[in-house]
Amino acid sequence: MDNNKSMELFSKTPVSKAVFKNALPAMAAMLMVLVYNLADTFFIGQTHDDLQVAAVSLATPVFLIFMAVGTMFGIGGTSVISRAMGAGRTEYAKKVSSFCMWGCLAVGVLLSACMLIFVDSILSLVGASEDTWSLAKTYLVIVVCCGPFVLISNCYSNVIRTEGESAKAMMGTLIGNLLNVVLDPIMILGFGWNIAGAAIATVIGNVVGAGYYILYFLRGKSSLSISIKDFAIKDKVASSVLAVGIPAALGSVLMSVSQIIVNSQMAEYGDMAIAAMGVAMKVVIITGMVCMGLGQGVQPILGYCVGAKLRERFKKVLKFSLIFAFILSAVLTGICYLFTNQIVSAFLTDSTAFEYAVQFSRILLTTSVLFGVFYVLTNALQAMGAATSSLIINVCRQGIIFIPAVFLLKVIMGMTGLVWAQPVADVISLIIAYILYKKAERKMFCASETVVTQCGYTD
Repeated sequence: MDNNKSMELFSKTPVSKAVFKNALPAMAAMLMVLVYNLADTFFIGQTHDDLQVAAVSLATPVFLIFMAVGTMFGIGGTSVISRAMGAGRTEYAKKVSSFCMWGCLAVGVLLSACMLIFVDSILSLVGASEDTWSLAKTYLVIVVCCGPFVLISNCYSNVIRTEGESAKAMMGTLIGNLLNVVLDPIMILGFGWNIAGAAIATVIGNVVGAGYYILYFLRGKSSLSISIKDFAIKDKVASSVLAVGIPAALGSVLMSVSQIIVNSQMAEYGDMAIAAMGVAMKVVIITGMVCMGLGQGVQPILGYCVGAKLRERFKKVLKFSLIFAFILSAVLTGICYLFTNQIVSAFLTDSTAFEYAVQFSRILLTTSVLFGVFYVLTNALQAMGAATSSLIINVCRQGIIFIPAVFLLKVIMGMTGLVWAQPVADVISLIIAYILYKKAERKMFCASETVVTQCGYTD
């Protein structure tokens, strides 16, 4: 990769073109992740066994913890590398990239081992019933075997964008998830492996996706590195990545934890209520995943502007991204609302589960129009290296605000209160994100147009 090409895209290309060129492939990659998530549930739904749908709904938040930890290295690495590239510190960027690779491998192996050892305790925690226990266990035991590959794939689908190679960053995710989608009907329906087939397809897709990124570096065309020779944790390599990455990952981990809590609370209303909640989350995640991709695609540009001290360009990129994000969220939310019944019917056949899912989906869609603005602001904070602010937002949205709201609204409203907790958390979290962004913006650039620190601004 020619580093000048990256600098040209991030520093001189017209704002709208730069945003679209870096964000559209990221959005496409997240859309493919969405398709992969929908495919498992869709093809399992074609078995006409809604207990299997419920089992996947129970196991999925646990598996998503792997993606969250991959995000820790990916978002943290992207933030540090993009600012380092903007400041011309290429060798430092190589060290960060290598740290991310070997960190993903070590943590992935450890996390997989822990989940396999404690799988029964995990199933009890998530609220698996006698009818869904063996199904959820089968799915979980198989998918956790690809843990390190999930981390690597999620990490480098972000990191490679710091070189201006957004299309290549997209390809690993695209190839892996497309393979998963192709294998799903073959293994679930063709071979009759049902939920085990979905899990095996997931493992193969993630291994292939991670393999693509590893080969990208081994071909020697990258200005970054995954070589063990470049691995380092000192010189603030590890601390800088983790300072931004942990808050980002914590948001994703708390998203999984909060979904586990909701499922466990929803369990008293029956397995069909759990299946319905799982499908409702699939409906609203259509907007969420695409907007998340937009935020992740814009982050390297914003981070580069911070490192290169391009204040006015930073503000222009952010303004354009916020406007585009709001329009995108509004359009996607409108489409999902209009076609809620059709989307839900693709996954569920039981009439009770269907009615619940439509009701839950429309509750969750009340605030999905805000997703785009929220994710752009969150990624802007991560681009600045504003670790404390990122931590506050992520802990609030799926933790401090959401979890108490689940229990409080359940007491007040019953089953629907469990669903309304998310829109309440969305609104409050967006307000907090805006306040923290304005605070970070004032601190980021001094009157002399210099950045508070060259590559490691923290609030």
